[in-house]
Amino acid sequence: MKVKIHTLFQYLLETTDAAPEAIVGFSLSGSPVLGDYLDDLDPNQSLDWNGRDFRGLPELRDHVLAQAGLNGICTPQDVLITAGAAEANYLAIMQLLQPGDEIVIETPGWPQAEVLAKAIGATVVKVTRRETDNWHLPLDRVADAVTDRTKMIFITNPNNPTGDLLTADEMRALVRVADKVGAWLLVDEVYAGLEWDGPRAPSVAGMYARGITTGSVSKALGLQGLRTGWLICPDPELVMDAVILRENSSEIMNIMGEVIAEVALRPDRYAASMDKARSEGAANLAQMNAWVDAQNGLSWVPPRAGLIGLAHLPDGIDSDAFAKVLLGEPYRTFLLPGSAYDQPNHIRLGVGGGASVNLGKGLDRVAQALRDWSKT
Repeated sequence: MKVKIHTLFQYLLETTDAAPEAIVGFSLSGSPVLGDYLDDLDPNQSLDWNGRDFRGLPELRDHVLAQAGLNGICTPQDVLITAGAAEANYLAIMQLLQPGDEIVIETPGWPQAEVLAKAIGATVVKVTRRETDNWHLPLDRVADAVTDRTKMIFITNPNNPTGDLLTADEMRALVRVADKVGAWLLVDEVYAGLEWDGPRAPSVAGMYARGITTGSVSKALGLQGLRTGWLICPDPELVMDAVILRENSSEIMNIMGEVIAEVALRPDRYAASMDKARSEGAANLAQMNAWVDAQNGLSWVPPRAGLIGLAHLPDGIDSDAFAKVLLGEPYRTFLLPGSAYDQPNHIRLGVGGGASVNLGKGLDRVAQALRDWSKT
């Protein structure tokens, strides 16, 4: 098995040293600093593992259930703390998929499941979200894609990268599709809690015996560097399989990630942080919508949730070429080309990052680059 690089990560690697002056398309909330947590940290904290549970700090797992709305539905034994949602997805996919199995995924969507499935030798079946349908997941086509060979359905809700949002009724319909063939249903919820249009959907781990919910503190809370996420599943064998695989990779969680994440997810603090993230995100989204409307030939379906969406470029502009031009002089602005999501005529726009990303400056420079492009 060899895991091949995906276009998205390839572009990030190639542009790491670019030092842009602005970022348009930032995918997480403004990040706190360590000083925000010092009053809640014990200077005598051991830097060994937590010494209490290989699944993660018990109080952190309690908070994870609470933020997911799963108190009284799932138990702390159903929760495994992981190195971000990416590791949670990795552990589930690697333990459940075998060569020849089928996995149904969405496109555009988070590419991790496709990369891992191909490395395993599983068959990838894609269901396309269409811009003309406001990027909404077509549940009828998901049902058509599922067969007796389907081992897993993998989606993101809210969708990464379009910001579409499935309702509670649609999640229940998706569960019925999976249950009909006994497939696992893995739902990555990294943007849950940042809904602009409609309530948060229920977590699948509380809806289905083979439901797997993954999430992290990275996006809404801006704590990506902690590398702290989780897997929630009511199937004890799957959780233990994930523990066993993690024992042979990262082995245990980093204690500071666990400790700071526990502080961040304490109910009062979490509520305040989410209020701030929603307020800043909503203000930036209003700014982004007005900016898109003012650009000739540029359009987008505003995200219903989360911090990113895909904008359709004017005719004749390739996203890779445009992103590379934008990164150089005189623009010095980073954005992700839509080719990272198999959408070459699009660019990813984002409303996260706080003041440090210079969103307003970045938008001015993208607008100038679009005008300059039209003159060539």
